[in-house]
Amino acid sequence: MSDFEPFYDVKHSYEDNYEQGPFGAFAEALKGAPSVVSGDSSPYKGESEKKTTAGTAEEPVSGTFLGQPVNLPFGIPAGPLLNSRYTTAAFRMGFDLATYKTVRSRAWGCNPFPNVLAVHPKSADGSLTPGSAELDEGVLADTNYEQPISISNSFGVPSQSPDVWQPDMHAAIEAAGPGQVLVPSFQGSRVEGMSEEEYIADHATTARLITETGAKLMVMNTSCPNEGHNRLLCHNPLLVGRITEAVKQEIGDIPLMVKLAYIPSDDDLELMVRSTVGHGTVQGFSTINTISAKLVDANGNQALPGAGRDRSGVCGNAIRGAGLDMVARLAAIREKLGLDFKINGVGGVVSPADYQAYRNAGADSVMSATGAMWDAELARRIKASL
Repeated sequence: MSDFEPFYDVKHSYEDNYEQGPFGAFAEALKGAPSVVSGDSSPYKGESEKKTTAGTAEEPVSGTFLGQPVNLPFGIPAGPLLNSRYTTAAFRMGFDLATYKTVRSRAWGCNPFPNVLAVHPKSADGSLTPGSAELDEGVLADTNYEQPISISNSFGVPSQSPDVWQPDMHAAIEAAGPGQVLVPSFQGSRVEGMSEEEYIADHATTARLITETGAKLMVMNTSCPNEGHNRLLCHNPLLVGRITEAVKQEIGDIPLMVKLAYIPSDDDLELMVRSTVGHGTVQGFSTINTISAKLVDANGNQALPGAGRDRSGVCGNAIRGAGLDMVARLAAIREKLGLDFKINGVGGVVSPADYQAYRNAGADSVMSATGAMWDAELARRIKASL
């Protein structure tokens, strides 16, 4: 893999990256571009501004994503694209699907710095296997970033307030070129004293705020800890079903995809499908996000500082096998139940071969976060390989 400066600078805080990024080739892609900056005061409910021309405007449309035509159904999932500068740079670098980092109904702080460390599993191929003892015994994490890259993802799903992200998301949508789609990601926020009904309603409120930006589709994140320490919403399929019913009442015919972490049980995964797609509330799944692991330094001590950070989600090369497994299992359930839903494959995509492996496993679209962070040319390399 070519050695690129990451467009998200892991040596700096999330706040600095939000204000100053993107970096490297993504920063170069923005030079000379029409002004698209986070916090733009242009009205997101009014007349649409003329769209900027992205780097892939001349490409033939060869796929779709939740009903929207795309040049190639490949892009970047929720995580490293912090605002409209990042998503616009992604479009200009040939990523035809750009996911706006998960937003909330309220401002939400980030975990303390550092958030990203290099992760080094013991296996010869650098992979982590769900359920393996290594995940609980400890995986080495440090600042030695090597290819193929695996990293920690310890942010805590920060969000700007809606009065900041709504106009910025609108600008991000408008910056997409022909055959490109801005994919908004959102989640509900569980706060102390909140009832389950209020928690469900918060998801619906956030989805409604996204519709006001002009979004044509959206992804609901159920794969990050929000139910308490290291508990994931996607491990409660019946609650996800209730939430998606409330969300669909707000967004109507706008397609909804659900982001999943690794779900080891086939029965639980089928229950997720039946509780959502089976009720007509969900049109697709994106999987996987990360694999949770205990991260330790060279001395065996907790690698990420602070209470409650002994474990972190790991993403990148280490989780490709788990991601492919989830996609193949979802595709089998889709065939078994005779249901029509899309599958977005995510996890460890660092090469054109990885993109094709996900498509062969049953993915209708593919995304890369960590791989794309360290290889801004990844989309162009995949297109050149086809």
